Amino acid sequence: MGKVLIAYYSRRGENYVNGSIKNLTLGNTEVVAGKIKALLPEADVFQIDTTYEYSKDYMTCIEEAKQELRDKARPEVKNALASIDQYETIILGYPNWWGTMPMVCYTFLESYDFTGKTIIPFCTNEGSGMGSSVRFIKKLCPGANVTDGTSIHGAEAPNADREALEIANLAKN
Repeated sequence: MGKVLIAYYSRRGENYVNGSIKNLTLGNTEVVAGKIKALLPEADVFQIDTTYEYSKDYMTCIEEAKQELRDKARPEVKNALASIDQYETIILGYPNWWGTMPMVCYTFLESYDFTGKTIIPFCTNEGSGMGSSVRFIKKLCPGANVTDGTSIHGAEAPNADREALEIANLAKN
């Protein structure tokens, strides 16, 4: 197994969970990324984040995210990695925002050359699955081997041990 990077974007605080707004200490995607890291202790972890903060109010945040999608925005990645050259496999986690990844994930993918690398996406969501995110990852990273991706119901993130194991096993192969 080559060197693995677990890169993820996650939202803490107010989130939509099983039909209501809840305040989460750790975002759902972050919870799953932690489970994967526990299974792959040698993997490096990078939290994808923007240089600015979205609104703490969930409803306002999703409107901000919708506007970014409409504008095809490319938010700057906070503390971006200098390189991903040393990684053979990238496990990419994100919530489903408006049928795809948060726009900062697009920035992350466009910032590096993924040719010859394997990208294993996973997405937390409240019922919308992977949306069109895998199609966009393949488009943004044409030289990469992109797996089908794993959809995880956000409310089930604390119990997503089976999904985390499947993702970790893909990274080991």
